[in-house]
Amino acid sequence: MEQRRLGHDGPQVSAIGLGCMSIGIADVYTSSAQDDDKAIELIHRALDLGVNFLDTANVYGDSEIKVGKALQGRRDSVVLATKFGLVISSDIQNRGVDGTPENAHRACDESLQRLGVEQIDLYYLHRVDPRVPIEETVGAMAELVHAGKVRHLGLSEASPETVRRAHKVHPIAAVQTEYSLFSREPEDGLLPVLRELGIALVAYSPLGRGFLGGRFRSVDDLAPNDWRRNNPRFQGEQFAANIAIADRLREFAEEKRCTPAQLALAWLLNRSHDVIPIPGTSSMARLEENIHAADIRLTEEDMQRIEQALPAGSVAGERYAPAMMKILNG
Repeated sequence: MEQRRLGHDGPQVSAIGLGCMSIGIADVYTSSAQDDDKAIELIHRALDLGVNFLDTANVYGDSEIKVGKALQGRRDSVVLATKFGLVISSDIQNRGVDGTPENAHRACDESLQRLGVEQIDLYYLHRVDPRVPIEETVGAMAELVHAGKVRHLGLSEASPETVRRAHKVHPIAAVQTEYSLFSREPEDGLLPVLRELGIALVAYSPLGRGFLGGRFRSVDDLAPNDWRRNNPRFQGEQFAANIAIADRLREFAEEKRCTPAQLALAWLLNRSHDVIPIPGTSSMARLEENIHAADIRLTEEDMQRIEQALPAGSVAGERYAPAMMKILNG
């Protein structure tokens, strides 16, 4: 698979990574968590197909533990990313943020133990803590680098100004944010800053939380406790409007003889070489489908057709419910 670099001096990673949230959290997208053997089998299949970039977090249930088990005997071939900073309380939509230096050190040690590794390749601040200056948080993260516990630093859902401030304290290799045909916000201010500073963009939810993959036609197709049922984009008229938008991609995918998910990922890959999508799944079939998106080549005309069919700003509804929106782009 094509390789892309995380930042000026970061590691080379596969053009498509694997988001590992779905293998660890029950009651988010599916009704139950994946068992260890199936999770390990999924990760091993990803590695065999050329994926070497795994993304998890300390709040993804037992994902770190499962990723760690899958890496036994294969650690050297993987660029491993995890995150800290989010503090889950009662449910997936009710989260606090802790970016204190104390939590940075404590959370890192706990993640290392769960993962069963001596060093994390890319350590993200999951959300920016408005109560703690970013200089203090990144300063503590830099101490982790100097201690040999972490190789490179990243931020998630950080504003352009916050990225600039953080980068002055310690080089930032990657910023993770939602980016897809359904979420084009990074193009407005974040991407230009990242390119100026030589920072990669890691795109989570590159399939628009399933809309762009053609996985469902009705909210009733989702598991009863799937958190997307409470997401603004899945409500009433907004859901219907977004399905109609996604259908435009499906029609073009049929022409290209690929799946809508593959076309959506190929669009991201063709946008720029500093963008690395990390689609997540707990399905072996979906994993293989997503990875083969790297084989699709789009012409300039193809790219124009896709963007005309799904123009920026056309999606209906906010990315998250109000409580989560408050901690985006910190």
